[in-house]
Amino acid sequence: MDMTLALLRQPAMAALSLLLAAVPLSLTAQLSKPPAKRGHASLFDGKGFGDWAGDTAVWRVEGGALVGEVTPERQIRSNSFLIWRGGRPADFDFIAEYRISERGNSGVNYRSEEVPGVPFAVKGYQADIDGANTYTGQNYEERGRGFLAMRGQQAVLEAGAKPAVTASLGDGGALKAHIRPNDWNELRLVVQGNRMRHYVNGVLMSETTDNDAGHRKDEGLLCLQVHTGPSMKVEYRNLRLKTLRRP
Repeated sequence: MDMTLALLRQPAMAALSLLLAAVPLSLTAQLSKPPAKRGHASLFDGKGFGDWAGDTAVWRVEGGALVGEVTPERQIRSNSFLIWRGGRPADFDFIAEYRISERGNSGVNYRSEEVPGVPFAVKGYQADIDGANTYTGQNYEERGRGFLAMRGQQAVLEAGAKPAVTASLGDGGALKAHIRPNDWNELRLVVQGNRMRHYVNGVLMSETTDNDAGHRKDEGLLCLQVHTGPSMKVEYRNLRLKTLRRP
């Protein structure tokens, strides 16, 4: 090879190598981003409960939001859910804005079922939310298998085994920095097949793949939670849902 030509090619080859090396990182970043927000239908008009049903001693509509509150005078014995009666979503993209008090404990349940004999109680997958942001973004199964994927975890569930963490989505503390305390945040759930992704403010917080056919749920109720315990308040607004095609 001519020496001059070889010298000219060296910078170009170096640039190409850098570009190829960056491709896997770019693809990884793309996979962690939520899809575009198109085609969502509103689940709440900001004025009345509409298709939402729950204990009105705990839940109310106020200031354009669905508000769940527990006070010293108004305590609950079990977690109380506001249940959407408009359908049983299977594969979907759900978006809502929420604001929660410092000591609050709440979450959005999906693919869930009502608990017989306990009014407005459900069991199923939950996108966890708490005022201290200790658990916000994780996947927890209410009245079921418990913690499925903590914030920052990509986890796979197999029958008879504990959740297996297969990858990291980032340090839990660093991810927490994307959540605004005592302010409005956006929660987004992208659920397709046996894969569940939880985003807060556009950042992927946890991802769960459920291969446990005996416990996995493919469709069910969509619900908002008020947890037992200290006095708390949680607000939800701009709730939207889009049906997705099964992969």
